[in-house]
Amino acid sequence: MTANECIRGRRSIRQFTDKPVPHDVLSSVVETASYSPSWKHTQIVRYIALEGEIKDKIAEECTSAYAKNGEIIKNAPLLIAVTFIKNRSGFERDGSFSTPKEGGWQMFDTGAAAEAFCLAAYEQGLGTVIMGIFDEAKAASLLELPEDRELAALIPIGYPAESPVAPKRKPVEELLSYK
Repeated sequence: MTANECIRGRRSIRQFTDKPVPHDVLSSVVETASYSPSWKHTQIVRYIALEGEIKDKIAEECTSAYAKNGEIIKNAPLLIAVTFIKNRSGFERDGSFSTPKEGGWQMFDTGAAAEAFCLAAYEQGLGTVIMGIFDEAKAASLLELPEDRELAALIPIGYPAESPVAPKRKPVEELLSYK
């Protein structure tokens, strides 16, 4: 599969079969995603794979702002909590900021890693959807995250039970300009 095929073919999947995701396949996905770029090669992203009771607890207790996300999580055989180590990406060793984005660069690195994860999963025949609407504080508490970590996103993952078509894209002329 070429990068073009992978990028154009990957869709957000919200319905999954009940086939479990083998742990070795998930390890392969994470290994591939580890090659995503990061600020000064800080590699701040950490993934937590959630199955069974803890996955269902997050679905039930952390999705009241958008209940559909709870249904999607429950339907997925596996849920990935995408976390990052705080205060490294975008910072110098002395703790000062390197860019005007200050600590905001952490989310840039995490977003790049999350998309690399989803593309690597797609190449393995898996479907994913990146979720941002959930009770972050409650989910982080349930996950017992250490103080130096922050929860950025949740990604349900599994074998797709749907094949959505790509939505219409904006024309290049609207997306690209030259000066």
